[in-house]
Amino acid sequence: MSDLLRPVSTPDLAASAGRLREALRQSPPLTHCVTNAVVTGFTANVLLALGAAPAMVDIVGEAEMFAGVASGLLINLGTPTPEQRAASVEAVTGAAASGTPWVLDPVAIGVLPVRTTLAHELAARRPTAIRGNASEILALAGHTAGGRGVDATDGTEAAAGAAQELARTTGAVVAVSGPVDLITDGDRVVRIANGHELLTRVTGGGCALGAVMAAFLGTARQTGDDALTAVAAATLVYTVAAEHAAPVAAGPGTFAVALLDALDAVTADDVAAGARVSEETR
Repeated sequence: MSDLLRPVSTPDLAASAGRLREALRQSPPLTHCVTNAVVTGFTANVLLALGAAPAMVDIVGEAEMFAGVASGLLINLGTPTPEQRAASVEAVTGAAASGTPWVLDPVAIGVLPVRTTLAHELAARRPTAIRGNASEILALAGHTAGGRGVDATDGTEAAAGAAQELARTTGAVVAVSGPVDLITDGDRVVRIANGHELLTRVTGGGCALGAVMAAFLGTARQTGDDALTAVAAATLVYTVAAEHAAPVAAGPGTFAVALLDALDAVTADDVAAGARVSEETR
């Protein structure tokens, strides 16, 4: 992990993250997930542990309607079956009509043509946030062919310029996941050095973060916080919880359970004490 020091940003993102975490717990956001079949259960449990209300509505004919009443929406392209592709487009239409914030997670795009085409189509429909690893963000910005399946073959900093470009062209906050997470709205750049390598050894560790971002964006819609603050807050709370879970885990299996417990227990004070975050404007 980096030795980034906190705080160096104004306002203090760690304090904002703690405040949003408590607001989420007090008023659970209904979080609509059109996500991949591999991670559905884990993602729902992460949201429940955090204090949000998950709903995995990915049926054509229901997705648009549900997105209109949800607090936040996640579109994850991990297993884009024909039904899920159509439901994703429906859900984004419903979100746009109702102002529901939504997150696009372009899983494994670049080499695989079906999901890559869909990711570009959805990115053009103004997501509130885009979350991916460095290779996925580079591919969505049109810079490389992409990574090796769901694994990144590029470092986070290699995608920094592409992330800013993508943020400016789509209007989304772009989050690049890695050992140090990078989050940008095109001008502001936030780096978060929290987390643990065991997150990469649990199926759904990254995908669930996209759902957490959707939940925090739903809460931010009520509190009046901007999207970059919400996405950074989601990342901080999730990665600080991972750091709390790792010492009590014997390996990936027990870590997955410990992460749920840590997400349930993590407080604003925990986030303030543990956050390692920096911010700059370019």
